[in-house]
Amino acid sequence: MLLEVAPEWSVEIDRGPDWLFIRLCPPHHGDTGEIGLAEMVWEKLDQSFCHRVVLELDEVTFLRSWLVGELVKLHKRLSSQGGMMRICGLSKANAEVLRVCRLDDRFPAYRTRTDAVMGHRPPQPR
Repeated sequence: MLLEVAPEWSVEIDRGPDWLFIRLCPPHHGDTGEIGLAEMVWEKLDQSFCHRVVLELDEVTFLRSWLVGELVKLHKRLSSQGGMMRICGLSKANAEVLRVCRLDDRFPAYRTRTDAVMGHRPPQPR
């Protein structure tokens, strides 16, 4: 299912057993503004009677501060309700943004949605 969530922003939503998969699709010419990602994802989870989500961010070129804030809001809300959020498809630059914000432990990076569901991350060099 493809939904437009703000001017030029859309999300692709897939349902799996016990998980919702949401791919964020920003405008191709750069993001043009903020979207209420946390609230939108929460509504979709509530409608699906599911509290586990994998956010696929492979199309997001750069994690802006407002988007990092939305991820934190969503994570807090899910955690308080016994839910789970995982992120996959981060570019190296976006993984660095989370590291600099000291959020890489809260949002570990998974390569694919399958890895995210299984909680499998490749070993990191020391």
